[in-house]
Amino acid sequence: MPHLARAVVVTAAAGYTALQILGRRGGATGHERKASLPGDDVVPAPRLVTDHAITIAAPAQRVWPWLTQMGWHLGGYYSPAWVDRLLFPQNWPSLDHLDPALLRRLQVGDVIPDGEPGTASYVVHQVEAPHVLVLRSTTHVPPGWDVKYGASLLWTWTFVLTDLSDGRCRLHLRVRGRTSPWWFTALYEAAVVPSDAVMAIGMLHGLRGRVEADPAPRLSGRHPYVPAAPASAA
Repeated sequence: MPHLARAVVVTAAAGYTALQILGRRGGATGHERKASLPGDDVVPAPRLVTDHAITIAAPAQRVWPWLTQMGWHLGGYYSPAWVDRLLFPQNWPSLDHLDPALLRRLQVGDVIPDGEPGTASYVVHQVEAPHVLVLRSTTHVPPGWDVKYGASLLWTWTFVLTDLSDGRCRLHLRVRGRTSPWWFTALYEAAVVPSDAVMAIGMLHGLRGRVEADPAPRLSGRHPYVPAAPASAA
């Protein structure tokens, strides 16, 4: 029995280590991990940086519309279907086609919802269609933790699409984060990094599969995002 327990512990530790490595750099080359990207200056002293990349058999122009319809109750994030069903059932499944009603001409300051109104969301920090999209967030903290525990997070997602000479493109996703206090940082690194091995890599593969399948655009019945009206002064 002690030998079995030891084997279980070793296997679990090896699996967790693998997820930590994949969660930080799955799919990205050494050159991509070292490269300076747009949006790096938003989080100048990150506690965590992850890089993921994938090659897609289509030019950036065909990939870009899929990024513009991302979001909660919009196109989703193209994560694996089992992830949507198991972890985020309230988010609705990610669309497997483009919806003309959801496509956006993103501009700096636009909001991409990542949860129910008043919860998590991203703000477009920089956009250069069809090659660069930088999203920024300070809202991805569990509800109430900011007030109760002083938890804070500054987070960026940077998507860079680089056209290749053979008609394909390279999609590089970099996530940079700075958190506080120390225990929230430790929790973030322990939980979010391994989950990125599933979430970020799964999203890139899901996006590639959709783009390369090239399904015909059609309406999904989902409604375009409409920002909440500001509260009127008393």
